[in-house]
Amino acid sequence: MNFALGKYVPYDTWVHRMDARAKLAATILFMVAVFFPMATWTMTLVAQGFLLLFVSFILASTKTRLRSILTSLKSLWVMVLFLLIIYVLVPKATNTLGVAWTWNGWTVYWDSFAEAARVIVRLVMMIMIAMALTSSTKPLDLTYALQWYLSPLKPLHFPVEEVAMTISIALRFIPTLLEDAMRVMRAQSSRGVDFAHGNLWKRITGLTSLIIPLFVSSFLRSEELANAMECRCYDPREKRTKYRKLHFRVSDIFLLLAMAVITAGIITISAMKIDFFALMGIVAL
Repeated sequence: MNFALGKYVPYDTWVHRMDARAKLAATILFMVAVFFPMATWTMTLVAQGFLLLFVSFILASTKTRLRSILTSLKSLWVMVLFLLIIYVLVPKATNTLGVAWTWNGWTVYWDSFAEAARVIVRLVMMIMIAMALTSSTKPLDLTYALQWYLSPLKPLHFPVEEVAMTISIALRFIPTLLEDAMRVMRAQSSRGVDFAHGNLWKRITGLTSLIIPLFVSSFLRSEELANAMECRCYDPREKRTKYRKLHFRVSDIFLLLAMAVITAGIITISAMKIDFFALMGIVAL
């Protein structure tokens, strides 16, 4: 079975059985932990490696295949090249890893490659945790979780139901749009459009032949969805009952506490600028 970002896959795993509110909170805590900088590159490697192992374990628990993950990440090579060029052309003021090589008076530092790798690893982990959330959580449960977290804003006349429904619909249509894009690409390729070869102008023209039909298809789908919701008398301002009730379990509390401890540890290490050897000394004590 193929996985895609935003697509729910009905498996019976412990991640699937968890409360959607707990998974959403744990996802936000994980994203917070990912973006905290460390004092040294060694500490960065340790922290990022630990978080990568953690999210890999969560994603493997949802029975996501490695091939599906790599398929979702294959488009990042353009971002890798772009970030590498930026960091090489605009190096940091302080470079701790030394000089990689010098060419015609231009110095390239190892820190540029390390910075690009750190950003890419962060993006990879963001995509992986998003896949774990969407593949193990039904869109309707995710909507209920968003409504539950936004419910304190109701006295301020904040459109809680509208925002939650908009976000859930956007997540739901990500795999649909990807399927439409692949269908349009195959149709255009059969008509002689080459997306992989040719000069820059030909590739831009090829992308135009892809983007325009994709926009038309998206607008048609949105209009059909709006008509379907109107035919079912959907009104987000009316009080609605829920067929399925969300309940916190012991496993949900355990995951939230574990993720909170990990995030608090990352924030503490980052704020106190603890290096790897100092951390090992603290652990030994």
